[in-house]
Amino acid sequence: MQMSTWSKTKRFMAAIAVMPLALAACGESTENASAVPAEGTARAEGDLPAIPVMGPEVDILAFGDSLFAGYGVDKSDSYPAKLEAALRSRGINADIANAGVSGDTSAAGLQRLKFVLDAQDEVPELFILELGGNDLLRGIEPAETKANLAAMIEEVQSRGIPVLLMGMRAPPNYGPEYQAQFDRLYSELAEQYSVALIPFWLESIYRDPALFQSDRIHPTVEGIERLVGATVERVEAAIPEDARVNEPV
Repeated sequence: MQMSTWSKTKRFMAAIAVMPLALAACGESTENASAVPAEGTARAEGDLPAIPVMGPEVDILAFGDSLFAGYGVDKSDSYPAKLEAALRSRGINADIANAGVSGDTSAAGLQRLKFVLDAQDEVPELFILELGGNDLLRGIEPAETKANLAAMIEEVQSRGIPVLLMGMRAPPNYGPEYQAQFDRLYSELAEQYSVALIPFWLESIYRDPALFQSDRIHPTVEGIERLVGATVERVEAAIPEDARVNEPV
């Protein structure tokens, strides 16, 4: 059923009113924000000792919106950059290309996907897909978002690249029907295409306003660090074993 412009406007305004919850579904300068340590080692957060980076280089493509692009923070503090450092501190020789574009909807992501994939110097060992939040804020029907994400997963899998899907949630003010449709589309896609899933990747921060910038949409540097700490193990688990372990000679 086609949604009226007024209905979409009301949903958008309602989302702004409860933005900490709306961020449960929010997303959004295609730049590589990764920072590779010069000496082949990486230091974990806090006072943990440096751990030698071992194994072959693991190329990861982080494809999303402003939540990946690093809106409002230095590029070295974006989620993909912090995630790369966290993986390297765990001994994984990660190199994460940040293909986050602020404002991207799932349709916009689908439109640029092939170009981004073709532009990579190496075929990624993992593709992290984080889109859908801007669809939510625009009141786009969940079925359309799901179809766009499905088309992206199919394109990536057709190139033999594993996918990790970052799930979102809709706030309750969108109504129970919309909320239910949106919330389940990620798990349905993960099951349909047998891809790894983090059901709601903002789970660790969305209840704490102090971890968001003044727009109440985008995480602070501290919020990003919290997100990385809460998700790095599942990202590591999504990396194929043969991509991060040296083959025997």
